[in-house]
Amino acid sequence: MDWFPLWLSLRVAVLATLLGLIVGLPLAYLFARRRSPWLDFLSALTNLPLVLPPTVLGYYLLVAFGYNTILGRTLERLGIPLVFTWRGAVLAAWIVSMPLLLQSASAAFAAVDKELEEVARTLGESEWRIFIRITLPLALPGILAGVLMAFARALGDFGATLMVAGNIPGRTQTMAIAIYDAVQAGDQTRANLLVLLLTVTAMVFLGLIRHFTRGVRGGLA
Repeated sequence: MDWFPLWLSLRVAVLATLLGLIVGLPLAYLFARRRSPWLDFLSALTNLPLVLPPTVLGYYLLVAFGYNTILGRTLERLGIPLVFTWRGAVLAAWIVSMPLLLQSASAAFAAVDKELEEVARTLGESEWRIFIRITLPLALPGILAGVLMAFARALGDFGATLMVAGNIPGRTQTMAIAIYDAVQAGDQTRANLLVLLLTVTAMVFLGLIRHFTRGVRGGLA
C-alpha cells in the first residue's frame, strides 16, 4: 500500500486550512463589520469557488500561475514553482475551501453581541484587546466550524487540484486523484481501499474537531 497520497492529502489540507485562516479571518471580520461596494465585490469574488466548477477554477489558476505567465516565470526563477507541484495542490485546495471558512467566520463575527464590545470601550480597552478578549472568543465556535468545513473540502478536492498540480505519482497525487487513477485503471481493489482509507481518515479528523469545538462551546457557556 502506497501511503504517499494520504500524507500528501493531509499536508495539503492542513496547509490550505492554515492559509485560509491567515487570509480569511481578517476578511471575515471586515465582511461582518464593514459595508462598502468594494467589500461587497470582494465578498462576491471570494465566494465564486462555491458556484464555479472546480475545473474552471483550475483553469484560472493555470492562466495566472502557468509557466508562460509573468507571475509563473517569476516564481520559477525564485525556486518556488506552483504548477505541477505540491504547492499547486495547496493553492488549489486553499482557493476552493476558503469560502466555507469565510462564510462561517463572518456569520460568527456578525453574531457577537456588540453591546459587550461597547462596554469594554467605555472601560478604556483598546480595539485590539477587545478583539482578542471578547470578539474572538465569542466567535470561536463558528470559526472552528468553518475550519472543519474548509479542512474537509481541502482534503477531498479533485478538479482544481488535478488541473493545477497534475497527477504525478509520488509527487502530486493526492488521495482523490489516486482514487480516480485506480478507477481509470480498473483496479477496483485499490480504489476500494483508498476510498475506505480516505473516508476513515476524514471521519476521524471530523470527529476530533467536532469534539474540540464542543469543548470550546462548553468553555464559553
